[in-house]
Formats: sequence, C-alpha cells, structure tokens
Amino acid sequence: MPDPPVIAGLLLAAGAGRRYGRPKALVELAGEPLVRRGIRLLRDGGCAPVHVVLGAGADELPELPGAVPVRHDRWREGLGSSLRRGLASLPADAPAVVVILVDQPLISPVAVRRMRGAHAGGAAVAVATYAGRPGHPVLLGRATWPLLDAYAVGDRGARDLLRARPDLVVEVPCDDAGSPVDVDTPADLPRM
Repeated sequence: MPDPPVIAGLLLAAGAGRRYGRPKALVELAGEPLVRRGIRLLRDGGCAPVHVVLGAGADELPELPGAVPVRHDRWREGLGSSLRRGLASLPADAPAVVVILVDQPLISPVAVRRMRGAHAGGAAVAVATYAGRPGHPVLLGRATWPLLDAYAVGDRGARDLLRARPDLVVEVPCDDAGSPVDVDTPADLPRM
C-alpha cells in the first residue's frame, strides 16, 4: 500500500505556560526543548511543511530547524486564535493539516501517520482517541478550516467543532501510539 499523502503539520506553541511558570515551548525533556520535540514528531510522522505558532517567549527560543516559525502577536487571545493564525500561515496547496500541542511530548509519530492515513481514506476530520477519549493529534481537512472561525475562540481550539459536527469526524484509536498526557507544571516532567 502506498504511503498516505504528505500533508502539513502545525505545532501550537504560543502560550505563556502560566501554570508551568514559563512558556512550555522552552521547557526541556531529556535535554530537548518541547518545541523541537514537537517539530520532530510531526516531521517523523511524515508532515511537510511543519509550521510552529509562537508567541510568549518567542525571542528566547532556539533555532527551529525543519520548521517554519509563525509569529503570533495576539497569542494572549488563546488557543483558538493561535490555531486560526497557524492555519492562515499554511501553503494554499496543503490539503490538510495535523495539529499537535507543544505540551504533549509523549505522542508518537505513529499517531501522526494514522491521522494522515485517515485523510487518505477520505476523512475530513480525524481525531486520535486514547481509551475512547478524543485527544491529539487532530487532522483537519482544508474544507473544514473556515468552520473554525465560529468555534476556535478563546482557549477553545477545534473541540467544539468536533462535538457540533460528529458527521465530519473519524475517530482513530491511538492507545498504542504514545500518551496524550500534558506537561502542565514542573512536577509533571519527572513522571515522564
């Protein structure tokens, strides 16, 4: 069977990390900044190009080889604003995008490849599930991007769209493809 088509990757890494005490994009796990880990995850999963939405701490970040940095000066408006900014930055010929969050470093490239495979199978939207609960990565076909203007607001990304339009969503089990656990506080890192 041929590989699924190459589609874009989008890493949302603009937040200030209030509970963590600093931007999570700058946090290191095993000596690697979470932002670089997220880029590697999307690239290893077959995404190209990979865009990274940056806001808080953007001037402190290391170089981001293999990614297109997308500066978002309105990052304080929340996750929805960052998602819409990231989607607007993608090339016009990108048929879909796989979206991940910078604070979920235990997701594997296998989950990203499964999202791409769901798109190749006709999914307009695909969401990874863990123990039956939706998580990341999320695949959004280009035709769904305009719908997010009504749903991706404040600290809400695509979640409300997924709930409102279940007819568009394909759930993809990813229990064996990493963990959706968030890094929310410094105490979370040692457990990883």
